[in-house]
Amino acid sequence: MDDELIDGAGLSLTRKSRLPGTGFFYPDSLDEDRTEERVAEAVDGAEAVVVADTDADGLGCVALLREVYDASLAWASFADDLSDRVDRWGSDEPAPDADDPEDGEDRPDSTVALVGAGPYSLDDALEHVVAYAPAGIDLYVCDLCPDEYGWIADELDAAVDLADAVAWYDHHQWDDSAAAAVRDAGVDLVVGESDEECSTDVTLRSLDHDFDDRWVDLAAVTRDHDLWLKEDPRSDDLADYAYWTDPEEYVTMVGTFGADLPDVVAEYIELRRVEKDELIEAAVSRAEHKRVGPWTVGVTYGRCSQNEVAEALREQGADAAVVVKPAGSASIRGSETFERAHEVAGRVNGGGHPRAAGCKPDIYDDMLDYAHHWTTEGATAKRVILRAFEAVAAEADGEKEDAVDAEDAADGAADDAGTDDGAADDPAGDAGTDAE
Repeated sequence: MDDELIDGAGLSLTRKSRLPGTGFFYPDSLDEDRTEERVAEAVDGAEAVVVADTDADGLGCVALLREVYDASLAWASFADDLSDRVDRWGSDEPAPDADDPEDGEDRPDSTVALVGAGPYSLDDALEHVVAYAPAGIDLYVCDLCPDEYGWIADELDAAVDLADAVAWYDHHQWDDSAAAAVRDAGVDLVVGESDEECSTDVTLRSLDHDFDDRWVDLAAVTRDHDLWLKEDPRSDDLADYAYWTDPEEYVTMVGTFGADLPDVVAEYIELRRVEKDELIEAAVSRAEHKRVGPWTVGVTYGRCSQNEVAEALREQGADAAVVVKPAGSASIRGSETFERAHEVAGRVNGGGHPRAAGCKPDIYDDMLDYAHHWTTEGATAKRVILRAFEAVAAEADGEKEDAVDAEDAADGAADDAGTDDGAADDPAGDAGTDAE
């Protein structure tokens, strides 16, 4: 296949919006081999390993742990490369594919190794750590939650046997049985309230270390974006930068500067936001609003920043927003009037939080299914997810009816009790009537 066919750099914005990024077209087998090589390189000689999600929240946890171990990298080793990227994005040449984070090579290594993982690759990440990390390490898992304990059980047991200690810091909604099984395996699991804390918050309060105010501020700004509070403008900067750059660069930057970005990072973000804003506008323009039960659901398709698209759909009156991506996954975002996003996602091969969740419907059997997905702007995925909304709406209606029945029953019991109490208060009343 001609490389230009999968390289998004020369595509028009409307085509780029409808197609997945370059990385989608690489076979998983090649990606898995390279991932294993990178883990082996990263953990070689490490004293601690952090398996973490590579968004701003997960990487914030890594930065905190490197501070504890005095293992932060020097920002100077990244600054020159970032300056070169600023020049490239600021030139008249076609911009690189914005959905594929730039992955630095030949980076210095920290003795606190970072192993990036997602909720569906956690088992592989743990397996690689066991295969290549030295015995006696401190192992941490951050900002990740298994849907079921069974599929990581063997890998986690092996990791516990390898490590001197294992701690797990997260803020997602855990199944009680999964949490109990992880703790029974010998892991120090700390799970924060998903609507109050991010994983960086949980890590900050769980580590026995005297962090200065810079780290408290970093956790607060990370939380602002991760919980979609939208009160601190710096939080979008952190989230975008974490997505657009190599994880090691992000960890080093926040470890050096906290949430206050240096000028070169701010410039880089502003340059990349030009295309980001155009992709957001394209996704919003093709959105439809559907009425499902008591809710209005905004549904759209495209490569875009789902949070900003969801916010725009909420401003148009949506209680919930669904953004179906060209790669087949979808983001579900809620609001004050819809806090069941995780329930919808759970019915479509996913999970998450009450107001923020993700899924990937199991509807793609071959490349023809993906071709249909791209040319119909995710029509099948949209139908499947909307059916999940309908099921949750029916369940919510049933809960409402049960609550009304329970309230009626309680009112009836109170009325009956009131009648009985009245007779008891005047035991001679009926007797007096009879005597007359």
